Amino acid sequence: MLSWAVSIVCNVVLPIVTYNQLRDAGWSEFSALALSGVWPLVDTAVYLAWHRRIDEFAVITFIFMMLTLAVTAVGPHSTRLLLVKDSAVTGLFGLVCLATLAAPRPLMFYFGRKFGTDGTKEGLARWNALWEQQAGFRRTMRRITMVWGLGYVAEALVRIGLSYALPTDAMLGVNSVLSYGAPALLIAWTISYSKRARARGAAAEAARTAQAPSAAEPVTAA
Repeated sequence: MLSWAVSIVCNVVLPIVTYNQLRDAGWSEFSALALSGVWPLVDTAVYLAWHRRIDEFAVITFIFMMLTLAVTAVGPHSTRLLLVKDSAVTGLFGLVCLATLAAPRPLMFYFGRKFGTDGTKEGLARWNALWEQQAGFRRTMRRITMVWGLGYVAEALVRIGLSYALPTDAMLGVNSVLSYGAPALLIAWTISYSKRARARGAAAEAARTAQAPSAAEPVTAA
């Protein structure tokens, strides 16, 4: 729990607070984003000192903050284009999720390992063993990654389309709803789907265990 708390504070809370405080103090959007991106690096350093390994979650967070920074620095800074740029970043995240389906392990495997274990060597070993030994677990991780990828690509396309279809003032409100609504729906679906997948896995394991004694019984001649 302490490891999760440090990651959430450094990767979510502190970047948002830092950005808002700097913007209120008159800093430019680019400068505020740049300084906010320091916190995931701090989390990576803390995690490395604590666990002697890199925290993939913090690295991914830092990469996408840098993508946001790069997108913000490009082109005119009109309100409408800033809304489109925000959508481009979430769309890129979706595309990265889909691209990792071709990798040895999809992106959500690492997110799951971050929040589904206690971070100890034993916990990580159990999570890695699930991937190596259970085809159902591999299917679950790939399906979750696919849904998150498609979900964020769809969310980005909807936001970009609405950015040009709606007045800017109206889109600002819609943008806030989509920014929080899309991840909330994806998280809720992930929790529900993971519970169902876990139940199916437990049922399959129970069935195998029930069949094992009968398979081990010696065959007697009539």
